[in-house]
Amino acid sequence: MALQAEVQLRRSGHHHYRVNVHDVSPEGCRLEFVERPRLDETVWIKFEGLEAIASSVCWVRGFDAGVEFLRPIYSAVFDALVNRLGNR
Repeated sequence: MALQAEVQLRRSGHHHYRVNVHDVSPEGCRLEFVERPRLDETVWIKFEGLEAIASSVCWVRGFDAGVEFLRPIYSAVFDALVNRLGNR
């Protein structure tokens, strides 16, 4: 779903920082990284109101990357998340 918001991101061995998230689905999203990520790197994404979601970087284009959530977001939780992010 085409959507733009800010989320907290944590990379292994790094502090949390805020990044832009785009194109969210229950299985993953596209992120704008501050530092170029590595393919297959594990990152943790924290949407407001949800626990951090472990994710794997599956593609990289410059500082944009697609991540796949290691566990998809349940559909009811995803619908509530999209509604909350869309009403900002």
